[in-house]
Amino acid sequence: MKSRLPQLSYSNVIATIALFIALGGAAVAAGLPRNSVGSNQLKRGAVTAAKLKKAAVTSGKLAPKAVIAGKLGPNAVLPGNIGNGAITSAKIGGGAVIASSIKNNVITTNKLNSKAVTTDKLAAGAVTEPIIANGAVTPAKLSKEFGPIVATLKSGQTLRGTFAVGGAGEKLSVAIDGQSFQAPLANAPTVNVINPSTSISPACAGLGGGQTPAATAGNLCLYVTSATNLKSLAVPATSVNRLGFGIEATATEDTKPFSAYGQWAVTAP
Repeated sequence: MKSRLPQLSYSNVIATIALFIALGGAAVAAGLPRNSVGSNQLKRGAVTAAKLKKAAVTSGKLAPKAVIAGKLGPNAVLPGNIGNGAITSAKIGGGAVIASSIKNNVITTNKLNSKAVTTDKLAAGAVTEPIIANGAVTPAKLSKEFGPIVATLKSGQTLRGTFAVGGAGEKLSVAIDGQSFQAPLANAPTVNVINPSTSISPACAGLGGGQTPAATAGNLCLYVTSATNLKSLAVPATSVNRLGFGIEATATEDTKPFSAYGQWAVTAP
């Protein structure tokens, strides 16, 4: 009897080929020598993050400028990672440096620009006598309240004072006195004698509660607040000037004491 050989089918052939490839591929993979797989053997995207060993990527493996801002995690850059002098003024964002970020005593005088410290930046009492150089405060730097100390009385400013004139003795009927202004005026004022002191005028508005005699600009006002045996009190035209004025009092009865007391005010025109 003749023996019969098994017939080859399509499925048998395909299965045999697949088994050969599988066994051959495993043998090839098992037989690869060390360092035989290079970049040419790797498919694009074949090396994933999961395939990298921890600490496998060192600084020597990074190309220059390879790590950009988008690759850094929050708090990734620590002070120890920043080189000396690495942070320049161009690298500091607007408003990045605030008061709490500045160490005490680090801002010295040579760090300040000319005119950098303005009046609104000075604390109350910050400018003391040792800080002001001799001759630094000129008349132009003083407010109008201090102007009369060193210069002509400024327009609208008022000087005030008191006066007393009189005498006693036989046949003494005239007494003369003089008053100097604490600061000179630009011009001689117009004289107004207010007697009694309640007789105010447009130029002389009164004593202001008894302690603040008033005078409008360009006027000198004398307010007679008390008088004894007084016939008249006047300021001779020749006695008044930008530096002060004279007073002349006349007695009603020659042989009796006479006097006049009062307050004056002068306002610069």
